[in-house]
Amino acid sequence: MRLIVTLILLLFIAAGIVLGALNADLVAYDLGFVRLSVPKGAALLLALVIGWLLGGLTAWLGVSARQSRLRRKAAGQAGKAKTSPAGA
Repeated sequence: MRLIVTLILLLFIAAGIVLGALNADLVAYDLGFVRLSVPKGAALLLALVIGWLLGGLTAWLGVSARQSRLRRKAAGQAGKAKTSPAGA
């Protein structure tokens, strides 16, 4: 299993190197308060990483919100069971 993970990691590193080498032209970004010139490959990889992080954050927040909602619902049902009369 470690060998497969290592090979996949090396494949992605090689793809990143190729992407950076084939897109070495500089791209200028004017953000209003600062002006940046970065290689096109680095800008593409940065956009990919930012999208990956934002997607992961969105998925994590959605799952954690659902779990907390289910936990509150279960706690509410457990509270009802404790307060209801047992013999009725």
